[in-house]
Amino acid sequence: MNRKWMFLFLMLTGLALTSGCWGKKELTDIALVSALGIDKNEEGRYVGTIQIINPGNVAGGLQGGGGGQAPSITTYSATGDNMVEMSRRASTKISRRLYYAHTNLVVINEELAKEEGITKIFDAFDRDPEFRTTATIIIAHDTKAADILKTLTGVDKIPANKVIKTLKFTEQRWGEHMEVSIQEGIKDLVSPGKEPVITGFRVNGNAEQGKKLENVQQSALEAILQADGLAVFKDGKLVDWFQGETARGVTWILDKIQGTDININWEGEQEAIAYQVIRQKTKVSANMKNGQPKISIHVRAEGDIGEVMVPVDLTVPSVLFNIEKTLEKEIQKEINHAIQRAQKNQSDIFGFGEAVHRSNPKAWKKLKQDWNNVHFPQLKADVTVEAFVRRTGLRNKPYFSNMESNQ
Repeated sequence: MNRKWMFLFLMLTGLALTSGCWGKKELTDIALVSALGIDKNEEGRYVGTIQIINPGNVAGGLQGGGGGQAPSITTYSATGDNMVEMSRRASTKISRRLYYAHTNLVVINEELAKEEGITKIFDAFDRDPEFRTTATIIIAHDTKAADILKTLTGVDKIPANKVIKTLKFTEQRWGEHMEVSIQEGIKDLVSPGKEPVITGFRVNGNAEQGKKLENVQQSALEAILQADGLAVFKDGKLVDWFQGETARGVTWILDKIQGTDININWEGEQEAIAYQVIRQKTKVSANMKNGQPKISIHVRAEGDIGEVMVPVDLTVPSVLFNIEKTLEKEIQKEINHAIQRAQKNQSDIFGFGEAVHRSNPKAWKKLKQDWNNVHFPQLKADVTVEAFVRRTGLRNKPYFSNMESNQ
């Protein structure tokens, strides 16, 4: 009997200790921050642009295009000598407490990333227990971070979600961009064998018109947010931009290609055959030879023929073999261009130093101090590519081959 009373006493005591909600936050007292943009003014102070969700307008939203509707987000700006001061100064303009737990996008100004770098900014995010370091980070290319956050978007009601979804989709389909979180950026910053690389975004069109509700009340938007290049960093500062095939060369090496399209020349015709990559795997290894590091890169790509603009019979094994060899050379060229450009910048964005560290920790101790400036620019990389055509589509021979033969 005593045991039962003791058990009941412990249950009631535990219930009393765990009851209550000491850390509650009323929804009417907080402002949900969806994105944060960081610029710098002429006085050298941080200018933060805070994108806040208007919950009532997200539900009803911008669908229908009525003239009396309100935008789904509101933006506020505040200045400060550091990130904390900037955020607290915003309280003079906002009637609610800024809540950063749902912030999933951070935009950093290009000039700020060049002149000051991203190290101090990342420290503020990493130190804040409320801010999630899984938030995506982008660089505002040829535009202000504020302009990106203030641009209203047509399909996705919240601009921050539009940017993140665009980044994910273009990473899956195009292969020249990749999603990077603050956590991944910090990891690359502290690693002596790898430098950060971050996707850029720009406002394409009339930036001022993009801030108005009329921008999303028409079929052809006057301002859209578009992914634009890869920002290359060294010692925490932006040093170069990679575009096009050079940017794709980076994603090949980093094993980030989920899907892309490669056009090759055929029988004198430029970009005559389109090859769609459906799966890919890249392996990077390192070894020491005569006291010098050497990198080996092996790429295996599989894909389908997406389009043919010249008469070619894809049932002939030798034709497919030659297409595969041409594809291998094209991929190899993109990778080599990316490596050469990075070596010119003296910035190991590929993690070759980490590969050397894994393979030979003892040798890495001697190399890591001058890796970016001395050893990486002189590094020899052996690139091997295997490309396979798995399917040729619903037609092995273009229909216009018969048209030309009948003429």
